[in-house]
Amino acid sequence: MGEKDIATQSSVCTGETLIGFRQPQTGRLLQAVVVRSEADRTAFYRAYGYEPPCQNP
Repeated sequence: MGEKDIATQSSVCTGETLIGFRQPQTGRLLQAVVVRSEADRTAFYRAYGYEPPCQNP
């Protein structure tokens, strides 16, 4: 799995957002962690050695 497999998923009920690696075969989100802020998203990318994508203003 690589940078191209990173995806987010949000709960319809709670609005909680997770970020992790989407497994192409099953669509499951692996290594998922809760994202509470943009800093959490940035930390996830950097923990795996990737630079986070630029956010549109």
